[in-house]
Amino acid sequence: MSSPSKVSLSRFLIEQQRQHGHINADLRLLIEVVARACKRISIAVGKGALGGVLGSAGTENVQGETQKKLDVLSNEILLEANEWGGHLAALASEEMDDPHPIPNRYPKGEYLLVFDPLDGSSNIDVNISVGTIFSVLRCPDGVKDPGETAFLQRGTRQVAAGYAVYGSSTVLVLTLGDGVHSFTLDREQGSFILTGSNLQIPADTGEFAINMSNLRHWEAPMRRYIEELLAGKTGPRGRDFNMRWVASMVADVHRILTRGGIFIYPRDLKDPAKPGKLRLMYEANPMAFIVEQAGGAATTGRERILDLQPTTLHQRVPVFLGSRNEVERVTAYHREADA
Repeated sequence: MSSPSKVSLSRFLIEQQRQHGHINADLRLLIEVVARACKRISIAVGKGALGGVLGSAGTENVQGETQKKLDVLSNEILLEANEWGGHLAALASEEMDDPHPIPNRYPKGEYLLVFDPLDGSSNIDVNISVGTIFSVLRCPDGVKDPGETAFLQRGTRQVAAGYAVYGSSTVLVLTLGDGVHSFTLDREQGSFILTGSNLQIPADTGEFAINMSNLRHWEAPMRRYIEELLAGKTGPRGRDFNMRWVASMVADVHRILTRGGIFIYPRDLKDPAKPGKLRLMYEANPMAFIVEQAGGAATTGRERILDLQPTTLHQRVPVFLGSRNEVERVTAYHREADA
């Protein structure tokens, strides 16, 4: 018997369009273009020092963070790949202060693309997994030149979201609002091949991912939850938990999607003016969409992330996501404390 043919990302998207009606031709093209850009970023990441892309770019982004050379390069790759195809009305990125309009010489489409071009870039120089996160929204009706306001849509309005993780292999994870699927880059063939369908996050877990160095700055319900986990078998949970922390959201979420767990970046009191560390539009919303589609949960510790109404493009929020039962437990602790 001949072995079953491999399903490429392009074939998968065509079948979603033709058989299930989940997407139209423009959205299919948009996702394929983003995937091609991720392949280019993967090559640049893979070259490392040989490509002259390690180290600081000597600039800061809108959040005041020092940009790595690969941050800037990845941002440029995604812009150049997406601005000419006619499927987008505008783009927005973590690395740019304002939305990027489609140049007048190109046709405009009906979608908005929001992305973090290289998540976890502090790990680049030490060869730990990094990634790209993206979210697709519809441009509001009647808006011909979308500015920041056009992007300020609840996460429930996303039509697609995904991420690429650049590790020992390059994996693209995608949701179109009908389950979560993963594609592994076949480097010889140059194509993303379907390697996981309808991924599901276990409801229970024995792993948590958090930056413990911030414990002294956390709110009381957050400390209560973590102290219970650390107490292990001798504590109220009656079992041991393991901690994992990569400091790359893409890598941590990918582990959770693969085998369960809870990822937490809570509100802390180091800077009371900042409600959280992670960005709602291009980190929390797409990851929450993916996690919920895989049967998990995603909250701010108090409310569902996808229900939040954004107020600014670079808005920050606390993030609790992953295995449903753990997310619901720690969220209940925060709500009890508030009450």
